[in-house]
Amino acid sequence: MSSPEFDLHADSYDAELNEALSVSGEDKHYFASRRVQWLAQCVAKLGESPSHILDYGCGIGDTSGLLQTAFAAESVIGVDISPRSIELAARRNETAGCQFKSFSEYASLESIDLVYCNGVFHHIPVNMRSSAVKYIYARLRPGGMFSFWENNPWNPGTRYIMAQCVFDHDAITIPPPQAKALLRQQGFEIVRTDYCFFFPRFLGALRFLETRLARFPFGAQYQILCRRP
Repeated sequence: MSSPEFDLHADSYDAELNEALSVSGEDKHYFASRRVQWLAQCVAKLGESPSHILDYGCGIGDTSGLLQTAFAAESVIGVDISPRSIELAARRNETAGCQFKSFSEYASLESIDLVYCNGVFHHIPVNMRSSAVKYIYARLRPGGMFSFWENNPWNPGTRYIMAQCVFDHDAITIPPPQAKALLRQQGFEIVRTDYCFFFPRFLGALRFLETRLARFPFGAQYQILCRRP
């Protein structure tokens, strides 16, 4: 999807995404909060305390604020291709201590402790994905971590929701092995892979099992946590 197309959906993003997610019984805030919570637990287990965070493909910026709160980060920079999304992100997060820029505007190298990215790479043309990973790698300090979240094409619920989502109609999903290969090719070391979101809301009583199921590749999304050596 190009910048003008993302601009077109920026103002209606919440409503369009929540409509697609409604079959799960949850809204976008539930999933964003759980992803950040999961990541915070993973990072804490590794003894890391990231202060400078990059939200790659931040959209309208809601997760940037969640990241700042979860990690008590000194800075969170959100970058995106869509000028309208960046404008809305800045407006919605003016008190959250976050900044928002285009990809070209954020040129600082080796300054970031943690990069977070969710559901972005299925919108990036396949032949441009290596360049996107290189951009992220170059901005991480040595030892910095990359939290790569994507929709799991092995989950039928995920495929259904993406089919209902108006801005996912051009999406090319990335199976976990393909994502790991892409990250390794650009120099990342894989730390762990987790599968999340196994149960819709009507089965919410079973969600206590999700930490035990995280190694099984059936959750609606997956995280590959990796590190720049």
